[in-house]
Amino acid sequence: MDDRRTVRTAQKSAGAGRAEFGAEGRDPHALAHTTDRETGYAAARRSRGRALAAGIASSLAGKAIGLAAPLLITPLAFGHLGAERYGMWMAITSLTSMALFADFGLGNGLVTRLARLFATADRSGAAREISSAYALLGSIAAVLIGVLTATVQVVPWPALLNVTDPTVARDARAVVLICFGSFLVNIPLALIQRVQYAHQQVAQSNLWQAAGSLLSAALVFAGVVAHIEPVLLIAAAVLAVPLMNAANTICYFVWQSPDLRPSPRRVRTPAARGLLRLGLRFFVISVLSSIVLNIDGFLVGRVLGLTAAANYVVVTRVFSVLALFVTLVNLPLWPANGEALARGDVAWVRINTRRMSVLSAAVVSVPSVGLVLFGNDVLAFWIRSDEFTHVPVSLLAALAAYSVVIAMVSPIFMVQNSIGLLRPQFVGWSACLIVAIPLKVVLADQIGLAGVAVASVVSYAVTVLPAAIVGYHRTLDAASMPEAASTRGHRYSPKGRLVTR
Repeated sequence: MDDRRTVRTAQKSAGAGRAEFGAEGRDPHALAHTTDRETGYAAARRSRGRALAAGIASSLAGKAIGLAAPLLITPLAFGHLGAERYGMWMAITSLTSMALFADFGLGNGLVTRLARLFATADRSGAAREISSAYALLGSIAAVLIGVLTATVQVVPWPALLNVTDPTVARDARAVVLICFGSFLVNIPLALIQRVQYAHQQVAQSNLWQAAGSLLSAALVFAGVVAHIEPVLLIAAAVLAVPLMNAANTICYFVWQSPDLRPSPRRVRTPAARGLLRLGLRFFVISVLSSIVLNIDGFLVGRVLGLTAAANYVVVTRVFSVLALFVTLVNLPLWPANGEALARGDVAWVRINTRRMSVLSAAVVSVPSVGLVLFGNDVLAFWIRSDEFTHVPVSLLAALAAYSVVIAMVSPIFMVQNSIGLLRPQFVGWSACLIVAIPLKVVLADQIGLAGVAVASVVSYAVTVLPAAIVGYHRTLDAASMPEAASTRGHRYSPKGRLVTR
């Protein structure tokens, strides 16, 4: 995973961005140019700050709606479908959830590349990237849909899903086709969210996603009232999201940004190749981090038994809400950092990364401390089962520390992601995987459940955290190299302000 090309691109973009506000090096009126440049930076920062604040607020609101919609759907769907058919649907849904990496990281790669192009006003280049991304993911989705269609009648789905009711078994293949087909169709359709994120239209994207959740709930409610066939009810629930993404795509490319509209004529092999290369790097890191963050239940089951694994997973699900919050709050930083670095505004990135690291860690610390003090009461109220045992406070404390460290590091990762400098992350997550698994097994055997959480904190702190810091400084260095800047006669203060010598 050679990042030299990424560094050169960041330097070139930063140089172009600085030139946009004036090249003071040989200008006899350098001070005037510096003032113009600072004015340009100030305007860009205000716009970026407003977009970031709106993106964070809309992300939280949209996710609240997204979480509320299933709560509304569940009792209606359960009553209409029956326990076994509903259980079959959820089992199939869990399989699609395991395929979340089916876009091979191309969506993440598109955000990184588009943020730079939008910042430098290269809309023709952005249109080529968008068209190439749709061509790649459309082709992948078409191939996978073909495989699904060809194999759905061959695979013994009723037996694999352990369906016993003959009536439900007859619907198994249809439900598999609907759920997986909807998921695959949505792979290219969901690219519109990435395009909007890259353009820092996060609030707009979140509004459409919330509308998709509400549409799903409305269709299920209408279907239950109308007493439609169970398979049609499932189709209504799962097709709402891709339908809303399709509507979003049409509105965006037909009316809002027709100059970016995907077209076969704009597909370029070099753009597709570069996007695929970057996307696969994001894909590898996503797989590594997913294994590191989700393997605990399996390891606990092997070392301490399935009952202990069940208790551990229940506790970690409470803390996973904090991780979700961290992701929602910091994800809008990704395109904002990309735009800022492309303009050469390293100071904004440095200042806001520090602020968001402190803010994320502080906000997560409050509920974490609450869970350490009252976690057992919360879990007892939530689970209401005699089989759930008392959780050691040491386990809660270790998971709280883990959540705070992840919250602190998340904004740092958003800086590296913004220019696609991923080697430090690859090294960090690979090392973490190598260190964490044996350490978790040993400490689980010696300490118990708390040992697994302690191992998570230690392995993350000695591998991923240093890698994140190294990658962060490399990213800022790449964007502020003398070769990238046309700021002769000027320098940045330690606080990131432009100083005239």
